[in-house]
Amino acid sequence: MYAVKSTLPEPALKVVADALQGALADIIDLSLVAKQVHWNVIGPRFRTVHLQLDDVVETARAHSDIVAERASALGISPDGRAATVAGSSGIATVPEGWLPDTEAVDILTQALGSCIVRMRDRMVAVGEVDRVTEDNLIALVKELEKHHWMFQAENGS
Repeated sequence: MYAVKSTLPEPALKVVADALQGALADIIDLSLVAKQVHWNVIGPRFRTVHLQLDDVVETARAHSDIVAERASALGISPDGRAATVAGSSGIATVPEGWLPDTEAVDILTQALGSCIVRMRDRMVAVGEVDRVTEDNLIALVKELEKHHWMFQAENGS
């Protein structure tokens, strides 16, 4: 069987593998949460919030591929299966049913905030052993913080 081998030392590779897998689970879940809210948002700001949610999904999907491919390039098999994501994501679940626009914004603000805190922890961890992976996470956090700001501004909180 062919396996991709990393040039990183084993201890560094373990740190990077944990960070990338955690990041992958969180951003896959973020895309799912954003889509669930997208389909169920109602209220006077429906269209604005609905479109803003698609922006988050687009960011999360693009970066999930970057994170997974970084893992693969280092010989780490990425795991984006539903059970893995559900069991390891740090993002709260979304309530069932219709969501008033203010509640939808609050849900995304919290989901993004939770995701950002965990990504920043991962940035610190990998920054000590792999600057390339750190750079990938920095780019992701930059985009997530932009979305976080915009959702906070939606409700003025």
